Amino acid sequence: MMRSLEHEGVKTLFGYPGGAIMPVYDALYDHRDRLNHILVRHEQGAAHAAQGFARVSGEVGVCLVTSGPGATNTITGIADAMIDSTPIVVIAGQVAAGLLGTDAFQEVDLVGVTQPISKWSYQIRRAEDVAWAVARAFYVARSGRPGPVVLDFAKNAQVGLCDYEPVGLDFIRSYDPDPETDPRAVGEAVALINEAKKPLVLVGQGVELGNAQEELRAFVEKADIPCGCTLLGLSALPSGHRLNKGMLGMHGNLGPNVKTNECDVLIAVGMRFDDRVTGKLETYAKQAKVIHLDIDPSEIGKNVAVDVPILGDCKRTLSLLTELIQKHEHTEWIDSFKSYEEKEFAQVIRPEVFPTAGPINMGEVVNAVSEATHHEAILVTDVGQNQMMACRYFKHTRYRSVVTSGGMGTMGFCLPAAIGATFGAPDRTVCAFMGDGGLQMTLQELGTVMEQQSPVKLVMMNNNYLGNVRQWQAMFFRHRYSFTPMMNPDYSQIAAAYGIGYRRVMEREDLQAGIQEMLETDGPFLLEVCVVEEGNVLPMTPPGGSVNYMMLNLDC
Repeated sequence: MMRSLEHEGVKTLFGYPGGAIMPVYDALYDHRDRLNHILVRHEQGAAHAAQGFARVSGEVGVCLVTSGPGATNTITGIADAMIDSTPIVVIAGQVAAGLLGTDAFQEVDLVGVTQPISKWSYQIRRAEDVAWAVARAFYVARSGRPGPVVLDFAKNAQVGLCDYEPVGLDFIRSYDPDPETDPRAVGEAVALINEAKKPLVLVGQGVELGNAQEELRAFVEKADIPCGCTLLGLSALPSGHRLNKGMLGMHGNLGPNVKTNECDVLIAVGMRFDDRVTGKLETYAKQAKVIHLDIDPSEIGKNVAVDVPILGDCKRTLSLLTELIQKHEHTEWIDSFKSYEEKEFAQVIRPEVFPTAGPINMGEVVNAVSEATHHEAILVTDVGQNQMMACRYFKHTRYRSVVTSGGMGTMGFCLPAAIGATFGAPDRTVCAFMGDGGLQMTLQELGTVMEQQSPVKLVMMNNNYLGNVRQWQAMFFRHRYSFTPMMNPDYSQIAAAYGIGYRRVMEREDLQAGIQEMLETDGPFLLEVCVVEEGNVLPMTPPGGSVNYMMLNLDC
C-alpha cells in the first residue's frame, strides 16, 4: 500500500490510526521520510483536510482511517467531496474477509454505505489486488469529473504477502472520463455566440478543475462577454477583470442575477445549475438559448433545458470555441450592468463594508483582510453567513483561491480544510473565515494546528448566533429565534491552551491592528472579531423566488 501510494506521487496524507488499520500504520512508520502523515483529531477532519489539500493543489487528497466509526466519521467529507467534485481517496481499515457479515467488532459495510456518495467504492480482500486497486482509485478520482473514491482494506489483505509490481492505469472499459466533443455542437454554439447581442457566461468550478482558466479568459475576451461566477468558480477569473460581474446565486451580486433573465445566449461552463444559482426553474432564463459546456453528460439537461450541449474537457472545448468565434464588442450590453452595480453598492455594499458607526460588520472584516493580503490569499470558509459574506467581499487575483463547502453546506468544514490547504499550497497565505457555530463543530482540530504549527490565519466572526438560521427565522418565521442564540466559551483561553496566537477585536478602531498582528505572526493565529449580532446577508433571492428578484433589504 505504501509503495503504491508513492507510485501515485502521494507525499501528504491525513489520518487517524485504529485497530483495523494498524498494519498499514506499522508500514507507514518505515515510510515517514517519503510520506508526510498529518495526525488529525477526528476522522471527519481527515476527510475535510484532504479536500482542502486537493482543492488548492490540484492533486488527489488522501486520508487513512480505521474501520467502523473511524470509517463512518469520514462519510460527511466523502459526500461533500462528491457533490463538489473534489478528488480524494479514503483508505479505511476493515475486518478480515473471513469475518465479513458476522457483525465483528467495528465491522461496517463501508462499500454499501459509500457507493451512493462516491465515484467508486471497492473492498480489497487480497494482498495481490492492492497495487491495482490503488492505481484504479487514483485514476477514477482525478480523471473526468473528479470525485471521492473509497478503498475498504480488509485486515487479511493488509498482512498478506505478495510480490509488489507497480501498476499504471489510464483506461477502464465502460468508463469515459472525457467524452468526445461533437463538432456539429461546436458549430451550433459558435453561430449562436456570433449572433448574440446580450450573451452571458456562467463560470463554474469545472474551469478550475480542468485548469482552463487561461482558456476561459481568452474566450470571454475575444467574444467580449460578461461573466457571473458560481460560489466554487469565483477565482477562475480574477475579481478585478472588467468582464467579471460578480457572484451568482441567492446571495450573489445583483447584476449577473438580473441579467440572467435578460440575456439572449447563456453559456454555462463547468457548472451544474444548482438550485441556489437558478432560483425558480420555471422562470429561469426562459428567453435565452442555453449552451452548456461540461465533462459530465449527466449534468446536461438535468435541471435546465439545454439548446446546445458541448461535452468534453472545458480546456479543450473552450479552445475550440475561441478559435472559431468572431471577435466582438458588446459595449452597450456590458454597460447595462453599471446601474445595478451602483444600486447594489449604494444600498448594500457601502453600508456593509464602509460603515461610519455602530458595531463591526462581517463584510467590513472580510474586505479589510482581503485588502491586507493584496487579494492574493487563499480563502477558506465555513458555512453560513460567514461563508456568504466572505465569498462576496474577499477578492482574488490568483487561481484556485476559494475553498468552501458548496453543495453539501457542511458546518465545521473550514478549520480542517484550511489545515489541508496549508499543506497543499505552503507558499500561500491561508485565511479561514468562520462563525462561532462552525468553529465549535470541529474545534478539536486546533490540536492538529498546534502539533503541525499549520500557519492558518483563523478569522472567527462572532455574533453569538447561528447567524444564517437566525436570518431565516427573522425573515420567514416572525423573529422566533428557536435555539439559534449561542453561549460561547472564552476563546482566548482555548487559543492559549493550544499555544495559538490570539487577539479579540471589539471596536472598529482596533480592527486593522488586529489584522496586521494576525498576518505578521509566524504560524497560526486566531483573530476573534465581535461583529453585529443581528446582521444580515444581502442581497437575497427568497427561497423559491425568481433569480432576477433580489431583496436589497428586509422590507422588500
